[in-house]
Amino acid sequence: MSLNNKIDFAIIFKVKNANPNGDPLNGNRPRVDYANYGEVSDVCLKRKIRDRLQESGSAIFVQSDEKKTDGMTSLSRRAESVLGELLTRKDEAAKKACEIWFDVRSFGQVFAFKGKKASSKKKEGTTEDTKDANGVSIAIRGPVSIQSAFSRAPVDIVSTQITKSVNSEDTKDGGKSSDTMGMKHRIDNATYLTFGAMNPQLAERTGFSDGDAEAIKGILPKLFEGDASSARPEGSMKIEKVIWWKHNSKLGQYSSARVHETLKVNEDGTYQLNTLEGLTPEEIAGF
Repeated sequence: MSLNNKIDFAIIFKVKNANPNGDPLNGNRPRVDYANYGEVSDVCLKRKIRDRLQESGSAIFVQSDEKKTDGMTSLSRRAESVLGELLTRKDEAAKKACEIWFDVRSFGQVFAFKGKKASSKKKEGTTEDTKDANGVSIAIRGPVSIQSAFSRAPVDIVSTQITKSVNSEDTKDGGKSSDTMGMKHRIDNATYLTFGAMNPQLAERTGFSDGDAEAIKGILPKLFEGDASSARPEGSMKIEKVIWWKHNSKLGQYSSARVHETLKVNEDGTYQLNTLEGLTPEEIAGF
């Protein structure tokens, strides 16, 4: 049975001496908006949700390179290996994909792959690849959405020059290779807030269930566990609170915007939470 109640949720988290989401178009500096408020993109947050779900045993379609479990080198190969000829039948393929992959029935997915190379033929002395005209284009809209997270105050970015001083390659004269210079960036302290929602109407199409909602609820308090890297050392990313609003119907008693207005988060991570009539939030401490 699909999701029975509309759900809104919020995540409050802190960053300490870390780069929560580097911007590759800006030298991998932490993302900021034009007012210098820190930002963690929705894509980044979905990646972490997928990783935690995969670690808990759920089947995930969009797997990160370092967490691949099936050896597939691309999304198209993964889709073809599991769905096979079903990809030519959109409705059946969409239904099967939602049944198999947790992230597909949660966030949705666009299966858009070119047709395979069918053969080569001679054309005026040249070889030309011909392609199967039957490419794949299947769009699935998921019931779970999440916004980008923004800091509660403008952030200060600390940039440090670093030197890679190791002999990484042999030189012609047998000496030491040149040192490599680079930059490392971090945010000293900041509190971030993001909101998400689960839509029962869209859940009916993908089969996203109450159990699936509970699974996501269970991993949100430990979203950054097992996610350490040089940019985000262990313990530098901390979930403070997950706020969970479960409405009493599929349509919900209130709009998501009205629900968001009841939560005010301060720069130091403290917050004030008002209660709307008939809608009591659940406050869950970080792991």
